[in-house]
Amino acid sequence: MSFLHPEFLYYMLPPLLILFALLLTQKERHEEFFSQEMMQKLRVHANTLTLKTRNALFFLIGVFIIIALSQPVIKEGSVEIKAKSADVMVALDISDSMLAQDVYPNRLEAAKRKALSLLQEAKDERIGIVAFAKNSYLVSPLSFDKASVSFLLQQLDTTSITEKGSDFLSVIETVQKIQKDESKKTLLILSDGGDKSDFSSEIALAKKSGITVFILGIATKQGAPIKRDDGTFIKYNDEIIISKLNENIASLATKTGGVYIEATTSQEDIKRMIQEIGRVGEKKELKAQEIQKSKPLFYYPLSLALLLLLIATSSFGKRRSSHMSILFLLALFSYQDIEAGVLDFLDLKKAKDSYESGNYEESAKLYAEHAKMSKNPQSYYNSANAYYKEKKYKEAIEAYKKATFEDELQRAKNLSNLGNAYAKDGDLQKAIDSYKESLKIEDDIETKENLDAVEKFLKEQEQKKEDNKAQGKDKKDDKDKEDKQKQNNDQKDKNNEQNKEEKKDNKESSNKENASDKEQKEDDKKAKEQKEKEAKTSESKDDKKDTKQEKSAQVSDKKEDTMSDAEEKKWINHLKQNSSSYLYRLSDDEKKISKDEKPW
Repeated sequence: MSFLHPEFLYYMLPPLLILFALLLTQKERHEEFFSQEMMQKLRVHANTLTLKTRNALFFLIGVFIIIALSQPVIKEGSVEIKAKSADVMVALDISDSMLAQDVYPNRLEAAKRKALSLLQEAKDERIGIVAFAKNSYLVSPLSFDKASVSFLLQQLDTTSITEKGSDFLSVIETVQKIQKDESKKTLLILSDGGDKSDFSSEIALAKKSGITVFILGIATKQGAPIKRDDGTFIKYNDEIIISKLNENIASLATKTGGVYIEATTSQEDIKRMIQEIGRVGEKKELKAQEIQKSKPLFYYPLSLALLLLLIATSSFGKRRSSHMSILFLLALFSYQDIEAGVLDFLDLKKAKDSYESGNYEESAKLYAEHAKMSKNPQSYYNSANAYYKEKKYKEAIEAYKKATFEDELQRAKNLSNLGNAYAKDGDLQKAIDSYKESLKIEDDIETKENLDAVEKFLKEQEQKKEDNKAQGKDKKDDKDKEDKQKQNNDQKDKNNEQNKEEKKDNKESSNKENASDKEQKEDDKKAKEQKEKEAKTSESKDDKKDTKQEKSAQVSDKKEDTMSDAEEKKWINHLKQNSSSYLYRLSDDEKKISKDEKPW
């Protein structure tokens, strides 16, 4: 027999021996005044132990407890425990085609969320990150530090690399260099598949390097245009590009022994991918440790200590025993007042069964009653969930507010559910605030998605309000124009009537005009028409002159925007040399840009 923690024996037994030695050598107070014979005559004999006997029992209780704390064991040999891990390199496509929004919010953000889910689910695996477009760059080597890998992953975007296109051959070359000492390697690619139809060279290199490729397709078959940050779409030959999922890339996975899966909105695709990697991939032994196997014996001295404690306390007098019973009952009832009734677990079980069976009204009622009595945050939380299922969102909000948890993860979950309740109740701003508070505590993917959806919906509502205000203003302006037009028409009618009366009055005088006056009027009319004709011709000349100036300006702008291929390559190399990025390109040569290179 040996002790796992003998320090308890060294440091606790000596003080205990000294303490009880002093107690056992002391005499009782009445022995100082009366002899032993007199005490025998005066003492009323009862079924109680003497003070020395009781102190001796307490001393033995202390010794047995210290022995139990030192954990006596019987050694039964040793067992070797091995730590194994399947190293997975994750390659993330950050070319411009990943900006297409056929997957919410876009392909790149969806791929990053899938990679973050992989880091959360694959807790026992080492994960490394590679970003690629035309060339491949190492973002993070293989590591168990999931927090650091997640941070580097979240910083990636399409501006991290200046080259365009998706080159899967460079990804395989990069993984080969990173794990050059490993015979078997695992590569997970998150991409829309690029534009290639033949992946024979990539398959041959992967087989030669011992790389098993797994692919998660991040796109849809219908596709979507590629939108830039300035709101314009990428064009090729003056036509807007519609980027679609390239299903030909599935051959790269299946022919190298891996699996191809199309991404979904849930996390089932990542869970299935982890299962396939564990089934197909090979786990490598990282560390082996020998652990001593032993049989514990601490419960023997602990049982003896409890038995002696029972004997020592049962030997008290009746009066003292009754006092202890009263204290015990008071403690029991005071505990019941704090933590509710002893049989409350029956009500909680009934509330849980009601919730699972769909009777949310009864479940909410039972949980609310228990929460009111016990002030238990878990009961408030459960009642809030039942109210939420019952679509009583105001009651759910009040219950979520009362659920004050000390555990951070539980508090984050409660805030996330509170945000859902606010969103359903129509208070979108408070929902956004609750989501943000939850994300400060825990970086949860579902909470992020809910936050993005609510923010997007709130922006759409604000835009609709602005549009409605603008429409109302336009209608008011149109109405004012109509009123003004009506007033003008009325004024014209009045003027016409006055003119008719004047013409009628002056009809006789007009008939008396001589021929010379008529000729003078005709000459004035002709001169007026000639002036109008000259004015029109001058206006048309000015318009033609302006259009010529605009065309020349457009031509000059086009000349300024164009750049030769050599200048563009030189500028890209200059940017790469001066950049302070955390990405490291491992390929030896620059990829040559052909004349038919597509701009995504």
